[in-house]
Amino acid sequence: MSFPISEASPVRFNAPLPARADVVVVGGGVIGVMTAWFLAERGLSVVVCEKGRIAGEQSGRNWGWVRQQGRDPGELPIMVESLSIWKRLAAEMGDGLGFRQTGVLYLAKTEREIAGFEAWTEHSRAHQLDTRLLTAAETMAMLKGAVAPWKGALWTASDARAEPWVAVPALAAVAEEKGVVIREACAVRGLELAAGRVAGVVTEAGRIACDHVVVAAGAWSRLFLGQHGIAIPQLSVLASVAATEPMPEIFPGNAADDDFAFRRRADGGYSIAPGARHDFFIGRDAFRSFGVYLPVLKKDFRSTNFRLAAPKGFPDAWGTPRRWAMDRVSPFERQRILNPAPNMGTLAEVQDSFARAFPSLGRPKLKAAWAGMIDSLPDVVPVVDHAPIPGLTIATGMSGHGFGIGPGMGRVVADLVTGRPVGHDLNRFRLSRFADGSRIEPGPSL
Repeated sequence: MSFPISEASPVRFNAPLPARADVVVVGGGVIGVMTAWFLAERGLSVVVCEKGRIAGEQSGRNWGWVRQQGRDPGELPIMVESLSIWKRLAAEMGDGLGFRQTGVLYLAKTEREIAGFEAWTEHSRAHQLDTRLLTAAETMAMLKGAVAPWKGALWTASDARAEPWVAVPALAAVAEEKGVVIREACAVRGLELAAGRVAGVVTEAGRIACDHVVVAAGAWSRLFLGQHGIAIPQLSVLASVAATEPMPEIFPGNAADDDFAFRRRADGGYSIAPGARHDFFIGRDAFRSFGVYLPVLKKDFRSTNFRLAAPKGFPDAWGTPRRWAMDRVSPFERQRILNPAPNMGTLAEVQDSFARAFPSLGRPKLKAAWAGMIDSLPDVVPVVDHAPIPGLTIATGMSGHGFGIGPGMGRVVADLVTGRPVGHDLNRFRLSRFADGSRIEPGPSL
């Protein structure tokens, strides 16, 4: 399998579509795959329709962190459950996921960052995590050859890593063994309704009758839902990542400060990325959502590179249609996989920051670079809720947190669909928060 997964990658999942299923999942990222996994375990017939390839977009392009540390308090209990599921999956599936509990280290350059870390430890204690605040000396002792002036760090030894573009297709293959029908290169053009509720979906390969639909379409969810009159203020940011050539090990786990982040890879190199910087394309939806995004923009303005227009065919491109006929080619078929060019200037800064922090290693050489579009919402937590249309459930806007929380969130969404107790408070993720006058602002995550 080539990386990143692209339209040129061979179709791996090509099951015939049934005439009917209990549930159709729109989107073959980690949330969609794991939702289907748990629905199948509950005895339901499930179809996953992916317009491109499984894990072709952000689920296969992220940093590969499986972290509890720094989570929004609303996400944290689900993430604790998710880590437990990851461990079980790794025990059952072996090394195919690339899962290792090598820890997460957040590095602080200022006393203000230290204070933020210390404040977050209240949440870690509430969930009995092994999170510790480290001194400067303890921090430097963990990182071989480091000379950066870090004042301390936040450390959670039980946190983990996995290889996204390998893990998610591997999970999909097991889901298929459990009875899930998975079809790549098969866009869902829209919902079919009867008496005001879900009666099926219309795909480019034909109709599937069903009683329930889960929209887990990542950066495409706003466009898909808007076709049916459901508005969510979802936008996407571009995140650039690179893989280095093999290097001596400086730290076996995941670490980050504001300048750069890195994760040890099984091939002996590191995945490196900007610690906080990302690129944002200004499109039609961005103008519509400007007001609700002001709090997060104020908090994150300096770390955002603003670009004037999204590439042709992207969800928020000026020329992307917001309405289409079900019997015509949809925007989802015209742009199978979001494959934006990485910001090589930003990645060059990451290489420089890495070299300054670890001068004995020098500037890391890159063997690959890529980018993905992170689907985000103004308070940097997802929508996980029933939609106003009976039979429709939304699970989107994971805001860069989806890979690690995917197994736990998939279990939650499956039980939400089937009406079982979900075991967690989902009030933070309700769809209505954007229309009921609630104050929308990022929570105390890191």
